[in-house]
Amino acid sequence: MLGNFLNKQMLGKMDAMKQQLEEIKAKLETISVIGEADNATVRVIASGNRTIKEISIQEDFKNSANKAALEQAITQATNRALEQATRVEQAEMSHAAMGLLPGLG
Repeated sequence: MLGNFLNKQMLGKMDAMKQQLEEIKAKLETISVIGEADNATVRVIASGNRTIKEISIQEDFKNSANKAALEQAITQATNRALEQATRVEQAEMSHAAMGLLPGLG
């Protein structure tokens, strides 16, 4: 009897956690983070879910940079955007965990 009660309680908490995760994913999709390289000559915008939304390259940089410099700048800006997105995601997950599991902080 106690086992059934605890199982139902755990299932309820798991359902709440699953719903919270879905809400966080939806919220992260609405958050944009920016990574830049070479004094903002290359800018990458990503969602909080680490999906690249946009890459922009200043025209003069695109015309004057060689292929290696352009690739390096794109890579650097992308990595910076993804690092930002990861930090945002971790903060949101941490905040949600505190709400679901009080006493962890």
